[in-house]
Amino acid sequence: MGKDGPSIPDEEWERFLREAEAGTQDAPEEPSARARMVARRLREEGGPPEAWRAHRPPRRRGGKGWYVLGLLVVVGLLVVALVPGQVAGWFGGGGGDSTPLAAESERPDQPPPTEIAAELPTLEEPFRGSPAARWGDGTAGIGLPAARATGWMSKEQVAQALDRSRDFLAASSLDAGVLRGERPKKAIALINPHQRDVQDYVAAAFSAPDRDNDPRLLFSRFDSTKVRLVGDVVKTRGRITYREGERGAVEVTADVTYVYPVVRAAAGSDEVARTIVRREIVMSWDDPEKVVTEPGTFSLVSYKADTTNGGCDSVTGYFTPEFRTERAAEDAGGGPEVDPYDRSTSMDERMREAGDAECGTATRS
Repeated sequence: MGKDGPSIPDEEWERFLREAEAGTQDAPEEPSARARMVARRLREEGGPPEAWRAHRPPRRRGGKGWYVLGLLVVVGLLVVALVPGQVAGWFGGGGGDSTPLAAESERPDQPPPTEIAAELPTLEEPFRGSPAARWGDGTAGIGLPAARATGWMSKEQVAQALDRSRDFLAASSLDAGVLRGERPKKAIALINPHQRDVQDYVAAAFSAPDRDNDPRLLFSRFDSTKVRLVGDVVKTRGRITYREGERGAVEVTADVTYVYPVVRAAAGSDEVARTIVRREIVMSWDDPEKVVTEPGTFSLVSYKADTTNGGCDSVTGYFTPEFRTERAAEDAGGGPEVDPYDRSTSMDERMREAGDAECGTATRS
């Protein structure tokens, strides 16, 4: 119609665009983390969506402290810093309760308790003075629910999807080679190769990492020329849940906190620092009759991360933890306080509480 004729209603125009992009209603669609995340924010917030990985709050350098690097893939980047000397913990050794915790089956209603005195970590006890001393080792600390038939999958297929989702967490955040900086080939192989925006992000993240394409959003990596892990144990606390998602898919959500003890790479180094990463990853195990996918792979719906002592301004593609002597040379930091061991709030709540601040204060390490 001409400009004086009746206009097409917005609802009809949007439906036309969706159907034009999909081709036909019966044809499988190629998944997009961008489209999926926009739809999710519309449902949860009821307001207009921001562009995928477009928003960036004003940068503000935190001072003296351990930095908390908060990474929200579709919204932006949050970084929080730990004020030196505020190393308070829940003792897992040396006078505190060291009984291992049962697996987490639901979100706790409060953070782990703290003690007045603090005990510094050592090479022999790298989790000393930390709630992580009572957490599980590796995948043992990740609670897995019972499988039931859901969406297009049978009970057995759901069980396999849950196992493979946990395999991705192990391959991306626990694998010894990946932690030393190697490319996470096993983890990448589990991501739907037809999810073009995610594949583009992964390719850029490992060839030219920057704030928009940072491998630490999904993968835990340290520069082995600068730091090395203490021992071979990474402490974890978290759980995996699932539900029926779009088009009958099985949507798996993993909300897990990882604690990495490290020392400087130089021979004889004995000062232990800890990098703490909490990630929430939503994975969609799609029906191949409705979504273009490959057997044994999932599509990423969304992913968020909040990282303590991983580097405030550093975008090298590696976590860059700081040690006490380095923190002492910095100015005191500001911003909102964050307890990196607190799992009583959702990742969305944590990001909202942080607001536009990029550097804040972690209350313990």
